[in-house]
Amino acid sequence: MTRRLSVAERLASADKDLLLTDIAAQSEWSQFLVEQAVYAFGLEHDTFSANSMRDVLPELGHGFLGAAFNALRQGGVIEHTRLYVPSTSPATHGHPIAIWRLSVKGLVIAEQRRSARAERAA
Repeated sequence: MTRRLSVAERLASADKDLLLTDIAAQSEWSQFLVEQAVYAFGLEHDTFSANSMRDVLPELGHGFLGAAFNALRQGGVIEHTRLYVPSTSPATHGHPIAIWRLSVKGLVIAEQRRSARAERAA
């Protein structure tokens, strides 16, 4: 049985290069947090890409970006703009990456959350 790393241990090792097996071994909770970060970023910006997210996420979150974008796209929360930009990640050698935006469904979810918060506050 493999011992899970503590938060402090994960943060301390965040500067190392994460291997695919390390990423796969992370919890669903970590991916959920990255998904929430992508969604929150989409609420604040008209369009965004993995480049934008890498600037605001800790290194540990970078490995979850692709999975987060896919999950949100499959859930209908974000949509592809059909535009691309060169990746700023050195590992990708500048290959094109998608530009995304919140979909109508994503905007409706945001409005429902705002309304629910307003009702609780009243």
